[in-house]
Amino acid sequence: MARSRATTVVTLVLLGVCGLGRAASAQIYQLAEMNTRQIQALDRQHTAIVIPGGILEEHGPYLPSYTDGYSIAAYAATLARAIVARPGWTVVMFPQIPLGNDPANTIGGLRRFPGSYPVRMTTLRAVYMDLASELGEQGFKWILLVHNHGAPNHHIALNQASDYFHDTYGGTMVHLFGLKPVFLCCGTKATFLPKEALAEEGFTVHAGADEHSTLYFVRPDLIAPDFVKAPSFTAKDFADHVTIAKAPGWPGYFGAPRFASAAMGAQEFEKASSRLIEYALKILDGLDPRSIPRYSDEQDPLDVAGEREELAFEKTMDKRQQDWLAAHHLQ
Repeated sequence: MARSRATTVVTLVLLGVCGLGRAASAQIYQLAEMNTRQIQALDRQHTAIVIPGGILEEHGPYLPSYTDGYSIAAYAATLARAIVARPGWTVVMFPQIPLGNDPANTIGGLRRFPGSYPVRMTTLRAVYMDLASELGEQGFKWILLVHNHGAPNHHIALNQASDYFHDTYGGTMVHLFGLKPVFLCCGTKATFLPKEALAEEGFTVHAGADEHSTLYFVRPDLIAPDFVKAPSFTAKDFADHVTIAKAPGWPGYFGAPRFASAAMGAQEFEKASSRLIEYALKILDGLDPRSIPRYSDEQDPLDVAGEREELAFEKTMDKRQQDWLAAHHLQ
């Protein structure tokens, strides 16, 4: 992408983020800044509640643990601006929720890793079901979740909370990045990187050149400058990921971060934002999101096996907590 075009996209993102707290920015409001009269006055049929998420998850030595959160905040900002560009629509931005399930370190069976602070799948689902209940009881009809973390159980938790909202309150709550055509967009590096770099990047689901590029574009101040010297961890499939992640000294990423660039990140962000907005607007126009294939419906068998192991581990953690509560007569 040309430098001028990348600069334009950065400016638009910053304008969107900075404008979220101002009532004068079209009809985009921060829920945390609104009083009861302002909330009661919202047109429930034409108000979209946008809830940005963001797991705290290790992303290796060059990216911050909240990498997902920073990109999600930018995606949510561009989505909000696209919605209010339509006459009559209002967006209420919910405070960002830094909670997610199953960080990438569990691919290698590592339950503890500096930078990863997940919650159990049942906890994540309960949080979003509770919010669905509160918003549903207040009459809201449209809830858009923006959360691009890729773990299957994480997707399933948000999808189940969304289905609960639909079945209980008759409205639409949708995990937008859980939709297959949104999550699998956009393959930028396949056309952006030269053949040799693509081969070195290989198959990666976490913190490769693509994710480093997105963060480099969205928050260049947070990427460690020595990423250009990062050793590569090249895989051809998910089985290789498991092997790589189990090896002693694995730094927490796959692929070849050294090929990251702000230009590639700008192109990926623009394409992904366009796809996110496309499907969000179709849903607001009446498309049933349950008719769209979900990413969690199709998973690598090894990934699914790892998710089952993670759920078993989470059950032991739950039992430990429940036993403590029972011992202190707090249940």
